[in-house]
Amino acid sequence: MTRQRETVEVDPVLFRAVYDSPAALPGAHRWTTCEHDVRRIEKLLNMPPRSIGAPLWVSGDTPDCPKCGRRVNWLDIVSSALSAVHDRDMIATVILGDRKYVNTEVPDAIAGVYCVDCRTRIEGLRSFKCHNWAYAFEALEEVRERMAGGPVTA
Repeated sequence: MTRQRETVEVDPVLFRAVYDSPAALPGAHRWTTCEHDVRRIEKLLNMPPRSIGAPLWVSGDTPDCPKCGRRVNWLDIVSSALSAVHDRDMIATVILGDRKYVNTEVPDAIAGVYCVDCRTRIEGLRSFKCHNWAYAFEALEEVRERMAGGPVTA
């Protein structure tokens, strides 16, 4: 019998105790999304440049795409999610927002992720998270407005 996965909001103290450390991520390897790909995520989400400043962590059993060799990261996850699951605003809120979420069941592998460059299905990606920082919270509404095509404030 397979349990249904559920994501729930948790208290920040509990989040830090259980999930804040990258060492808590499942899988054989843990790595961060490279700077170049973080900037590509911002473009994909139509965010102002340099909106994302926190490390975007990924973990899994195989860090690289089996076909093109590119390091798999949040760019692949965001690109895949936009094509089938989530909208830009929801993803921006997860990355920049101040609420903390955890999955109640650790997946064997995250389903539905494809390499952003060669579209190969990615197997063995186990978890992803970000350490969002307080400076981004105040700018979240401005980022959302920009993503929707509104004016950019200095």
